[in-house]
Amino acid sequence: MHELPITQAILQTALAASERNGGRRITSIQLVIGELSSIVDDSVQFYFDQLSQGTLAEQAVLEFRLEPSTAFCFDCSSSFPVRAPLPAQCPHCGGTRLRVQGGREFYIESIEVQDETAGS
Repeated sequence: MHELPITQAILQTALAASERNGGRRITSIQLVIGELSSIVDDSVQFYFDQLSQGTLAEQAVLEFRLEPSTAFCFDCSSSFPVRAPLPAQCPHCGGTRLRVQGGREFYIESIEVQDETAGS
């Protein structure tokens, strides 16, 4: 359910960017989502489709890029990909001194608007 306010913020940001650029129709929004961010892209898409109706972002395509997360083991210096639930031990040596890196990102990477030379 936390995707609703997140999606509202995405739409508000995109509409504000469009207004700053002459109020052109938004054609796509590129989003980066970390694998550990707990944001469900299908839910964002669902809410966006509903919220954007009647706005300059109606029918804009949401493009999602998932950012992976890795863990670093301080015992054997190996890195390995991780997903939730996070492992308690290194799969290489069984060490428990791990540092998780990445995978928590969530941001708008870019917003594309309709070309001024294209018809309405």
